[in-house]
Amino acid sequence: MFEQLLSQARNTPRSTFVLHEDTDYDFETMAGLAQRGATWLAGQGIGQGDHVMIAVSNRPLFLFYWFSTLALGAVAVPVSHDAFGEGFRYMLDQSDCRMVLTEAGEHERFAGAASEIGVPVHSFPDEASFETAVTGLEPAPAVTPQAGAPMAILYTSGTTGLPKGVMIPSASYRAIGEKIVSAAGISASDRILTFLPMHHANPQMYALMSCLTVGCSMVLVPRFSASRFVAQVQRYGATGFTYVGTVLSILAKEIQADIESGLRFCVGGGAPRGVWQELAPRLGVTVHELYGMTETGGMVTINTLDRNRFGSVGQRRDDFDVEILDDDDNVLPPETVGEIAVRSLRPHVMTSGYYRKAEETLQAMGNLWFHTGDLGRFDKDGFLYFEGRKKELIRRAGEMISPVTIELCALKHGAIADCAAVGIPDPVMEEEIKLVVVPSGPVQARDIADFIALALPRHMVPRYVEFVSEIPKTPTQKVQRFKMVANTAFTHDLRAKGQMNVPNSRVNNV
Repeated sequence: MFEQLLSQARNTPRSTFVLHEDTDYDFETMAGLAQRGATWLAGQGIGQGDHVMIAVSNRPLFLFYWFSTLALGAVAVPVSHDAFGEGFRYMLDQSDCRMVLTEAGEHERFAGAASEIGVPVHSFPDEASFETAVTGLEPAPAVTPQAGAPMAILYTSGTTGLPKGVMIPSASYRAIGEKIVSAAGISASDRILTFLPMHHANPQMYALMSCLTVGCSMVLVPRFSASRFVAQVQRYGATGFTYVGTVLSILAKEIQADIESGLRFCVGGGAPRGVWQELAPRLGVTVHELYGMTETGGMVTINTLDRNRFGSVGQRRDDFDVEILDDDDNVLPPETVGEIAVRSLRPHVMTSGYYRKAEETLQAMGNLWFHTGDLGRFDKDGFLYFEGRKKELIRRAGEMISPVTIELCALKHGAIADCAAVGIPDPVMEEEIKLVVVPSGPVQARDIADFIALALPRHMVPRYVEFVSEIPKTPTQKVQRFKMVANTAFTHDLRAKGQMNVPNSRVNNV
């Protein structure tokens, strides 16, 4: 990745690489800061192959640290700047990091936790302070990484428990940049609005790597904001953005009419069909819906400009084998739902494994296939359709039920702002359905169930409805279903008597 930054700095030194608020950085400036930053890191005792944790919000300082680490030949371990407590200490200790790089506002919190493990923490108040600190230092000589050597360790979102450190080789980053650029027709004149957290694979692989591959620009904003989205697009002249499904769903509610902008594409996964159909013409974009995971190099199927099908996650990329398997790892025919499994056809285009978790790596690679834990099916033309998480499906009286189907139905209720469906263990039914609801106004649990019963089969109607102020999600808006499987004082059992309205005090606090 750093070699690609140097290449862009040589070929188009003054081309804009990153825009952030009222500041922009060209490729040459970023490369120079990174090489001097590498010299600064070496002065702090960091060497080639060492692991460096980066805990910074969406701002250029993240990229300063990131490219300085890579320029030295060290391994970047990005985590959320909001990380704290046991979760942070676990990742810091498990990843064998020798240093934490953060921003001044987070320094004290991280230093307190890191001191228990004996890891030093360094921070700068702002970008200008970093630039001042490295000015005058000699640029570090570029280190050429081996194609299979880990360049970064990305911790999974942890929707099922403790996160695992996914080792990403340098060749994997290079490959995904080339595939995204080709699929979406991205060129040097594009500007990609980037609001998802930079410590995650989505913005790194779809936005950052596209910029380094063709020399286009990244518009880096602190966070996703539906109310500011159109203004940001227009202010910066954005032509594309990356997404997760929740982003599109929120935008579809916020943007009710066609907008005037230069947008033409978006890249990501998890777009609900209805939202995709409604939002694409309003924004004037081609939705490049894809399927992939951090472990699988970010993407293994994608809807391209010339090969696309509405509702699908596209066709296989040419350097991966993707199949649908049954429970015995037999390949299933088209139009049959089974587990999505992948394996690479070229070296180093997917993860080299989970860091310090050899057993988990071997478990994921049964019969030489990486088992995603996701369900899907291929049509006769080779387009893949995502059918939900294998482990998230609710099994009620022998029926396999997708929680997403229930959620999309419930979200049409005027008094529901957000919701999530989960399975609750039951000695008779195997699992019963609970719908966890964030209300937008007074509503009865029974009314919600009756509303769903009008659209879905009886076996998909929730027995339990629970009211909360927010749905637990990861920083990239993935629902953490495992946090909602226990009933609480705010859970209504619709088989019990005396269902009540949601207390107005709770509604007012949402």
